[in-house]
Amino acid sequence: MLILGIEAAAKVAGAAVYEDGRILASSSANSGLTHSQTLLPMIDRVLKGSGRKLDQVDYIALTNGPGSFTGLRIGAATAKGLGLGAGIRIIPVCTLESLAYNSAWKEGIIRVATMDARRHQVYCAAYDQDGTVIEPDTIPPLELAEKLKQTQGPLLFMGDASDLYHDLFASELGSRYHLALAHLKDLSAASLCSLAAEKVAKDPSCAVETDQLTINYLRKPQAVREREARLAKEQADREDAQKAGEKS
Repeated sequence: MLILGIEAAAKVAGAAVYEDGRILASSSANSGLTHSQTLLPMIDRVLKGSGRKLDQVDYIALTNGPGSFTGLRIGAATAKGLGLGAGIRIIPVCTLESLAYNSAWKEGIIRVATMDARRHQVYCAAYDQDGTVIEPDTIPPLELAEKLKQTQGPLLFMGDASDLYHDLFASELGSRYHLALAHLKDLSAASLCSLAAEKVAKDPSCAVETDQLTINYLRKPQAVREREARLAKEQADREDAQKAGEKS
């Protein structure tokens, strides 16, 4: 099984080639350049580095959310373009699950995947050796800490929100709180490939045609939220004005 992994959901862009339990080539960049600049050259580089060609790829693995709205769209467009042209199905993987998969399974440890969702919120989920402990969600970091207090065992945090809210998590969770090492903290296309291979081996139907790929944002885009807030305020202002007119 040959899988091309594409990672574009957050600041780190990545690509990897996986074949039958081995990572043949991988590349990542956190240079500040847009994913539209780095992703395709990176994919070309890992394919050449692995000695494989696109028409040999069985599946494309892609993190399909949550994450950066722009990054997710770039990743999805890239995966769809490559998949449609070469007739390759796509394995969509939850970004948070892929992030947690960076760390090897170890009994008793809960892996907590966190990503900065801005506006004092985090994308988050938690997993243990048996599966999902906390479902993917978008909540304030303190609410995540309160949910984790209901669990038992060491908590291994990964993702950029772990750095951003380090003091809060350390204060709230005490000795249970552990921060992953640097090489495990960010999203990895290699990790994505391994998880995707595991998923498709268990359930081949998890791979979808390019036109069936969807993005799971976990919340509405900021522009939509701002528009809804503006419309709600305008409606409230109209109602207040109407009430004032009736009183006069």
